[in-house]
Amino acid sequence: MAFATLASGCASAPTSRSTLPWSNAQQVVVVVTPDWNANQGALRTYERADGKWRQVGESEPVTVGRNGSAWGLGLHPDPKAGPLKHEGDGRSPAGVFGIGDAFGYAQHADTALPYDAMQASHYCMDVSGSPLYNRIVDAQAVGAEAVAGSTEPMRLDLHSAGDQRYRLGFVIEHNPQARRDAGSCIFAHLWRKPAESTAGCTAMDDPTMTRLLAWLRPDQHPVFVLLPANEYASLHDAWQLPTLEPMP
Repeated sequence: MAFATLASGCASAPTSRSTLPWSNAQQVVVVVTPDWNANQGALRTYERADGKWRQVGESEPVTVGRNGSAWGLGLHPDPKAGPLKHEGDGRSPAGVFGIGDAFGYAQHADTALPYDAMQASHYCMDVSGSPLYNRIVDAQAVGAEAVAGSTEPMRLDLHSAGDQRYRLGFVIEHNPQARRDAGSCIFAHLWRKPAESTAGCTAMDDPTMTRLLAWLRPDQHPVFVLLPANEYASLHDAWQLPTLEPMP
């Protein structure tokens, strides 16, 4: 499985909905954190009706990178200020991103998203410079040498004493162009326990993930938004983001 190619960031902030790369999104998953260095946040989901965003469900707690967040590479314009995401920095990518395939340990999942059942031979390549960088691949298909050095086996339960974090999840399409050292293997996945931060993903409890996977629909062009509260407030109008009630 390869990450889908997305439009890269443009040079200046868009000023109307029609110019936004995500203007056709009818569903959005929003994660807001207190600041760039916070490793916890709140997740909300919205759907668009009659041109307006309506919240679906309740706000739920999530954790993000152990060192907070930093601007990633997605659908949003190039940032003018703030930290930039790079490989191994322990930060979750901030911005607006496409939502890719769902994945998990079972053969099937209750989701309309394309779903990939992971086996012991599946890895996400976090080796910058590899031609497979930022892709989930099957070692049986690409060869054991091709996945050498990856620290991201997708069956954590089989590689790490029953670890359930990747039992259910979906791809957050950060760095789809696989830019060297810009960060890789960014997912929404389960947490092992509340308040446990991640290496750069967004983690949540089982009911929240189950609800997300059942709700998300590819034909609604869903996107994933992660921003610190101040950035969210300043970009709210230009990016046509949902209004948070109340703002963090």
